[in-house]
Amino acid sequence: MVKEGYWYGLPLVLVAGGLIGLKVYGLAAFFLILAFLILNFFRDPDRKIPTESGVIVSPADGRVVQVLEENLEGQRVRRVSIFMSPLDVHVNRAPISGTIREVSYQKGAFHIASQPRASLENEQNVFTIEGEQGKVVVRQIAGVLARRIVFWKKPGDRLERGERVGLIKFGSRVDVLLDSEVELRIKVGDHIQAGSSILGLTRAKD
Repeated sequence: MVKEGYWYGLPLVLVAGGLIGLKVYGLAAFFLILAFLILNFFRDPDRKIPTESGVIVSPADGRVVQVLEENLEGQRVRRVSIFMSPLDVHVNRAPISGTIREVSYQKGAFHIASQPRASLENEQNVFTIEGEQGKVVVRQIAGVLARRIVFWKKPGDRLERGERVGLIKFGSRVDVLLDSEVELRIKVGDHIQAGSSILGLTRAKD
């Protein structure tokens, strides 16, 4: 479990304990259930990270809601959009090994994260990883409930494939921008896991 979970969950457990001491059992049960749901949201299970050459893994748990082409700094890229429901694990991971070249936070709206316009209009944190497999851009996008994006890294940090980089609280969306030549291994509707599900394959650059 990530440390943020304790900040949210333990106060609820303490409140429940106090209510039990006062013999207010019904309300105590409510706070215990709420604490369980919140602690479950912040779970952080270990994942088996693929080690094959050229693999790009998913940075997020959730359902693939869009796969389309768009322009990024004058180049055609393929965008894979992943919707994270409140029931999914919300810890985000690095899709490839490499160095963080850029991190930028953009303020914006809080549309429902599964909507297409969320990629452009919602508040988001964007980071770029560059390594032997080229460049991958990841957008952590806030949703209606998820108004707090957490990112633990900074430009210049070296990441390994599948390494934990941050999280988005309470339902959100992650977009991955890939080179158009990447061979995708997913499709719209697939449910994937951060760090272990393979988004696509590419050859390492010389």
